[in-house]
Amino acid sequence: MSKFTTTLKVAALVLPLGLAGCATTSALDKVAAKADTAQSTANEALAKANNAQNTANEALSKANAAQSTADQAMSTANAANQKATAANEKVERMFKKSMMK
Repeated sequence: MSKFTTTLKVAALVLPLGLAGCATTSALDKVAAKADTAQSTANEALAKANNAQNTANEALSKANAAQSTADQAMSTANAANQKATAANEKVERMFKKSMMK
């Protein structure tokens, strides 16, 4: 009788767990599907973020190249300005010399 009682108690515990397992399997499938959808969405967002980062890096590279070109142009303009100032000073000196004669 003791074995029968133990078996009955075990069956009473296992049966509801088995039935609950069937019910939760469906729920788990739904949760798994939602998790897969969320992962897919996250992967797409990551891909778009990586693409945006690459675009930003390219823009920064082009901006740095443009700044370098602008710096070179400024250097050339400053050198030309210095030469023009020196030429003007030379012309002034020559004019003053010619006026003194």
